[in-house]
Amino acid sequence: MELREPFNTSEFSFENLFDDQKLQYLILFILVISYFVVVFGNLTIIAAIWMAPHLHTPMYIFLMNLSTIDIASTSNIIPKLLYMLITNDNTISFWECIAQLYLFVLLICTEVVLLTAMAYDRYVAICHPLNYISKMSIRHCAGLSVTSWTVGVLNPIGHIALISKMYFCDSHKISHFFCDVSPLLKISCSDLSVVEMLNYIEGTLLAFTSFIFTLISYISIISAILNIKTSKGRSKAFSTCSSHLTCIILFYGTITSLHMQPTSSYSSKQNKWFALVYTVLVPMLNPFIYSLKNKDVNKALLKFQKKWI
Repeated sequence: MELREPFNTSEFSFENLFDDQKLQYLILFILVISYFVVVFGNLTIIAAIWMAPHLHTPMYIFLMNLSTIDIASTSNIIPKLLYMLITNDNTISFWECIAQLYLFVLLICTEVVLLTAMAYDRYVAICHPLNYISKMSIRHCAGLSVTSWTVGVLNPIGHIALISKMYFCDSHKISHFFCDVSPLLKISCSDLSVVEMLNYIEGTLLAFTSFIFTLISYISIISAILNIKTSKGRSKAFSTCSSHLTCIILFYGTITSLHMQPTSSYSSKQNKWFALVYTVLVPMLNPFIYSLKNKDVNKALLKFQKKWI
């Protein structure tokens, strides 16, 4: 195997999203519509909750944070992708790529902790309803929200410090449509052992630990629901956490497929599809998931619509 000389680069270029030009135009149209739905849908949720005093409770404050993450994560990637599809300019500067990577990992880490906090909120509401006000006060809610964002801000620093000092080989073309950890490691000829070890350690400490806490919360929730004597009571209790459970399944399903794999088994085509699901479909579905089965949110949205639309 021929050795490749390492070099630093001032810019990268992305592969085309799809080789078929007609398909790219179709994807461009779909992405424009999807991005509008993501931003408008999540902003509407935030505004409706903000303007409804009776929704200023921990569950809906967490939902506002989740909507903010959805807008930010989509805005971090889709506008650049739309620009590339329109202009056929697939280049990105080195530091713009690093910034995009940092924001991407920041928002994933924040969402992991936030979804865990939301699971704990549902656990207290269903399993300890009499202690809900004391255990989930606004002060506790604010503390959990700040903790989520603090973990998100601090967690990617190690990755960024290591990746920004790596050497890249004879190709600077990233097999993706945005800067993510695995595609960047794939084109590096530096020693990847430290970065991959950090990736797995952080994945275990953050994602796996959060998942275990969430799983324990839902085992307790399901057990408590099954002990409710009436079917109406069980249905009402389950409806309060079904939306959150759906979001967790979508989130962990896509993130696990994207990141919990070694660099050697990285698949460009497969990861592009999973990345599109995470960056477009999940943020677009979240407002619908939380509004369709939630009477309080529906009422707030109707009031918001009557007042402003």
